[in-house]
Amino acid sequence: MALLEPLLATLDTARLTLRAPEASDLDVVFEVHADPITNRFNPAGALVSREAAQALLDGWQAHWQSQGFGYWAIALREQPEQLLGFGGIMAKPIEGHQGRLDLNLYFRFRPQAWGQGYASEMAMTALALAFDQLRAPAVLAVVRPSNMPSRKTLERIGMRLKGALADVPGQAPSLLYEMSAEHYATVPKQVPPPTPFGA
Repeated sequence: MALLEPLLATLDTARLTLRAPEASDLDVVFEVHADPITNRFNPAGALVSREAAQALLDGWQAHWQSQGFGYWAIALREQPEQLLGFGGIMAKPIEGHQGRLDLNLYFRFRPQAWGQGYASEMAMTALALAFDQLRAPAVLAVVRPSNMPSRKTLERIGMRLKGALADVPGQAPSLLYEMSAEHYATVPKQVPPPTPFGA
């Protein structure tokens, strides 16, 4: 799925600036992913070290270098120096899903950015990238059953529940949402209303 030419490293939506993550983003990567509030549904829990945040950031940057796209650092267009969070699509194996690389939709925002529709706005841009430019057959998202804000966001952008993944030993299966290329062609392309209490 690697591109012959890298995509634009920075994109603007109606309210957001989406750009490739940079080394200087490490502090925010750690802050967002070490926050127990933003990780309240994450079975792995919050990050506990800057080294773990560095490994996460290194993986994101390596994907950009090899594929020409990946997760974005997200900010308001009027305040590009103040990151709200991270999200987008990356090609990665999804545990328990046939051992192949899939495009995975992901987002994680600071709590103060929740409830304003930023995740939906970013996700709609990510889906357009996946289907209009990458010509992907599908985009997947994995979410915990109790994470109703994220589930509502996925459903409001048109993703549909496909199944479940036994990916967390000893816990209820995660839910697998999908947007296929065929379904994407039929869904409205405007950003839906914000999800209360979620990103």
